[in-house]
Amino acid sequence: MNCKWLYKATGAFTAGALLGTSAFFPSRAHAAAGLFATEYTQILNYVQLFGQLEKQVTMVENQLKELTNMATQGVTITDQLFGSVVNDISSLRQIVSTGQSLAYTLTNMDAQFKVRFPGYAPSTNYGQSYQQWSQTSLDSILGALKAAGLQNTQFDSEAATLNSLQAQSQSAVGRMQALEVGNEIADNEAQQLLKLRQLMMADIQSKAAFQSAMIQQQATDQANSDAFFAPNQVTSDGVSF
Repeated sequence: MNCKWLYKATGAFTAGALLGTSAFFPSRAHAAAGLFATEYTQILNYVQLFGQLEKQVTMVENQLKELTNMATQGVTITDQLFGSVVNDISSLRQIVSTGQSLAYTLTNMDAQFKVRFPGYAPSTNYGQSYQQWSQTSLDSILGALKAAGLQNTQFDSEAATLNSLQAQSQSAVGRMQALEVGNEIADNEAQQLLKLRQLMMADIQSKAAFQSAMIQQQATDQANSDAFFAPNQVTSDGVSF
């Protein structure tokens, strides 16, 4: 309501009333003027009070709107989708350690590698050595394939999680829910990167084992050949060996 309009309307009404009274009742003009002056002052006070109340009501309405907005912005997501990658990584570590694989999870990697791939040195039992190289290479490749297979079985659940995140993003109410959805997406993205690193390490493991077996075979073949065709050494007693 416009308070200025009330002031003008009240003033016009009072002035009209005073003029009408003085015209029809001249003898009572002074008494009526005093009466209307008092009433006019009271009316103006009421109008001023009403204007103050109107301002207070507006302030309360604005405060209620702010409180409603704050409550909306602070609403959280009840079913947050934070995955657990710990179990998946643990399963991958167990898988890549299949058989005699040259797994990256070995605690004594240096010692195991030197035992299986000693480098340039003749072999007294070539068949046994060749079997060890091939088995290490095959088990390492099998571990990498199993790791890829495990991640393949997780695609459906991960796709469902992604769909849920998209739904939460589209239905987010307020800044808090939008931030929480962003945190969930970042968390799931970090977990996917960890799984990708595991898969890359399994791939490196299989390739390293295969290349090591090939190099070791060539080194052993060369060492055996050199030992076989090496010139005989003759001792002082004439015995060659």
